[in-house]
Amino acid sequence: MAILPTVKPKKKIAQKQLELRGQLFPHITDAHLWHRKTHDGYASVPRTMPLIMSILDDLAGQPVGGAYLELWCRSFDEAFVTLAKPREIAFHSGFGGQRGEATWRQRLKALAELGFIELVAGPSGPCSYALILNPYLVIRRLHSTKMTGLREDKFNALLERAGEIGASDMNLPNPWAPPPPPPPMAAPLAVAGAPLVPPV
Repeated sequence: MAILPTVKPKKKIAQKQLELRGQLFPHITDAHLWHRKTHDGYASVPRTMPLIMSILDDLAGQPVGGAYLELWCRSFDEAFVTLAKPREIAFHSGFGGQRGEATWRQRLKALAELGFIELVAGPSGPCSYALILNPYLVIRRLHSTKMTGLREDKFNALLERAGEIGASDMNLPNPWAPPPPPPPMAAPLAVAGAPLVPPV
């Protein structure tokens, strides 16, 4: 059996976590575990994703978090997803059976209406391509409009958790803000020696 390389943590806190893990689970080795540096097939998602999914379900009034997470797991750093296998994606999102794909499309439309994703039509129908927007900024925008369904306690918990993990997204500039008006044009300066033209 192939022996997986041991991942050596660089930070002291990670070393302490490994030492504690070894004391609590002495029968477990690295071969039993999954690690992104020794295994392929992973996605980059915010550490606040469970809370974001809970907020999403509250806002939509229906379970949409599974469909949202599946989009993240199919996207790369460009935050863009081609929905060429709708039945498969619906099944992986938790929607099976005869109405599974239709239910999944309804969940996608709910996510789009809330502003968390944008959908574009194509060969797979109205939901052929999806773009995932920054969920922190979307939630902050909905909070500023006092969106029904957005619980204050969960919004505050998101603020706190984002601070704990060093995510500064809640303090980023608003990308939906209209651009500032151009500065007024200054009056042309009179050229020395040029004749003054009296007003008509």
